[in-house]
Amino acid sequence: MKDDQRNLYWNTSKPPPGNNVVFHGYLGSSASLSKNLYFVQLISKDLARSIQIVSSLKTTKDGDPSAHENIKKLPMHTPVVLSGLLRERKQQPHQATGDIEKIMHVELDLLSVQPLNEFPSDIIATPDTVFGPEYRHLQIRSESEIRKALVYRSNVAFTLRSRLRDLDFVDVETPLLFKSTPEGAREFIVPTRRQGLAYALPQSPQQLKQILMGSGIPKYYQFARCFRDEDQRADRQPEFTQLDLEMSFAGAEQVINVMEELVRSIWLEHLGLHLPSSFPRMTYQEAMSKYGSDKPDVRVNMQISRVDHLIPSDLVSKITPLSNPIVEALVLRFQSKESEGPNIMRSFISGFLESTEGKMFTSNPDGAPGVFVVDSSKPLQGLQALGFEAAERLEDIYETYDGNLILLQARQDECHEGGSTSLGNLRVALHAAAVRAGHINPPSGFEPLWITDFPLFSPASNVEPGQGGRAGITATHHPFTSPKTSSDVDLLAEDPSKAIGDHYDLVVNGVELGGGSRRIHNADMQAYIMRDVLKMSPEKLAEFSHLLEVLRAGCPPHAGIALGFDRLIALMLGKNSVREVIAFPKSGRGEDPLVRSPGPISNEVLETYMLKFRPAPSGPSG
Repeated sequence: MKDDQRNLYWNTSKPPPGNNVVFHGYLGSSASLSKNLYFVQLISKDLARSIQIVSSLKTTKDGDPSAHENIKKLPMHTPVVLSGLLRERKQQPHQATGDIEKIMHVELDLLSVQPLNEFPSDIIATPDTVFGPEYRHLQIRSESEIRKALVYRSNVAFTLRSRLRDLDFVDVETPLLFKSTPEGAREFIVPTRRQGLAYALPQSPQQLKQILMGSGIPKYYQFARCFRDEDQRADRQPEFTQLDLEMSFAGAEQVINVMEELVRSIWLEHLGLHLPSSFPRMTYQEAMSKYGSDKPDVRVNMQISRVDHLIPSDLVSKITPLSNPIVEALVLRFQSKESEGPNIMRSFISGFLESTEGKMFTSNPDGAPGVFVVDSSKPLQGLQALGFEAAERLEDIYETYDGNLILLQARQDECHEGGSTSLGNLRVALHAAAVRAGHINPPSGFEPLWITDFPLFSPASNVEPGQGGRAGITATHHPFTSPKTSSDVDLLAEDPSKAIGDHYDLVVNGVELGGGSRRIHNADMQAYIMRDVLKMSPEKLAEFSHLLEVLRAGCPPHAGIALGFDRLIALMLGKNSVREVIAFPKSGRGEDPLVRSPGPISNEVLETYMLKFRPAPSGPSG
C-alpha cells in the first residue's frame, strides 16, 4: 500500500472499518487480558493520534502466526510497521490522553508486525520523565509543545513566503562564507587552508542585499541565517534566523507598509486577530522619556514624567549625588483599593528592593530610587518628605489613591542614549514582580509600535567592537544607515552626535521584532561617514571597497528591514525564550549539549589550517 494511503487513515478522525490497512507508528501503552488476548496502542508518526491494536491467536492465524507473540515482546516507543483489519468498535466519544487523541470508533485486528528499530531498556521514558537538553531528541519526542512550536513556525514561514511572492519579492540565497568587516557586532571566523586568510560568518546579509539592490533585483527577501559572537540572553542565540528584505527605489514608508501588511496577515491567519491598519509611531526620544526604553511595552500604563522642577532641592540632594540632575517619577498601582493597600504596597516594595534583582537599582551610582507610598492616614498622604506643593502637584498629575507607589529616580541631565534608563528598567522589573505576586493582571493582547528617529551615532563602548574608528562614536544601527534629512547631513560635519538616522524598529509588547533603515546609496557619502565621521583607518575602509564600488556604479536608493523570526514565533506563541521555538538551540554558554559543540580541535586540524593556540593570559599573582 502506498504511503499516502497509510497517511489517509492517520489523518482522518474516522477511518472507515472493513479495510485491510498498513500503519506506521510507535507502540504505546499495553494490556494483556490473557495469554491469547493482548491490547496495545499504536501512536501515529506525528505523535498526535492513537488507535487500539487487538492481537489474539485467533486473528493472527490469518496473517503471521508469530505476530501475537512478537508484539507482546516489543517495548513501548518501538517504531513498527503493522498490518491488520479495521473493524468497528462500540461507539465511544473521542478521548485525549495527554496530547494524543484516541481514535475510538474503530480498532485494528493485528495480522502482522515488524519492528523497525528497538527502544533500549536503559532509557527510562515514562509520561513523567523530563529529559534534559543533552537528550534533545527525546525532549522533542516527549514534549508536544516543542513539536507544536516547530510546526507553527513552519506554517508561519509558509504564509510569509506566499505573501511575499504575491508582492513580487524574489527569494535570493546569499553566501554564509563571507568576509570579516567591522559592521558592529563580533563575528565568527572560519579559517581556510590559505595562510592568513579566513572567512567570516555573516552578522546579517546586509552588504549582500545592498549589492543585490545595485544588481537590478528590485525586491529581495530570504529567511537568512545570521551569526553573532555575543553574550547570550533569553532572546539571543549565536546563530539565529531573520526574515530579511530589501527594496530598491524605495524609502522607509514603502518598507514599513510592506512589513505592516506581512505582520497583519500572519496575526490574522495564525492567531485570528486583527491588528490596526496602520501601526502607531513614536520617536526614540519620546519612547525613552515616557517609558525609559527604546522598545516599550505600551500595554503597561506606567509612564515616566520629569518632576525635578517640583521637588525641593534638599530632597534632590538626598536621592542623588549628581550636581545638576534630571529627576523623573512613575507610579505603580495595584488592582485593589482596599484599606490595607498602603501596607500591602510597603511590604511589596520592601521585599523587591531587598531582593537580588532590587539591589541592582538601590546600588545605582546616580542614586537609589526614592520610594513613597500614598497613605491617607499619614500627613500629606504619606508624601510629607516632598513638601506641600510637590505632594499636591504629584497627586494631581497622577490622580493617586491609597496604596499607590511613587518612585523618584535621578539621572544625568543629558540626551538619551542606549536602549534604556535605570528608571525604565525598574519600571519593567517592578511590573513583572507585581504580576508574579498577583497584585496586577498580566497585560493582554498585542500592541505593535514603530520606534523612529534614532540617533545616527552612539558613544563607542567596550561591549561591542563597533566600526573600530577613532572618533569615539559608533553607528547606532550600522554604518550604512542614511541620515534622515538634509539638516542631519549638515550635522555630520558640525556635530554628528546630534544627527538622526532614517532608522525604524518594529516593537510589539516590549519585544524588538525587527529593525531597518533607508540605506546610504551614494559611494561618496558612504566613504565620508566611514573615513571622516567615524574616522576608520584606511585599512578598515578598504574592507568595504566592494560595497563602495557597487554604490559607485549607479546604485538606486534603497531601504529594508530584518525581522527576527525566532523572536516573532516566541512572541506569537507566548514563549519566554526563543530557545522554546528552535529545534536545536544553544545554551546560555553558546553550547549544544546534544552534539557537544563547540568541540575541541585536534593538532592535526590546527596544522591543516596553519593555526596554533596562544597561551591564555595569566591572572594577577597572589
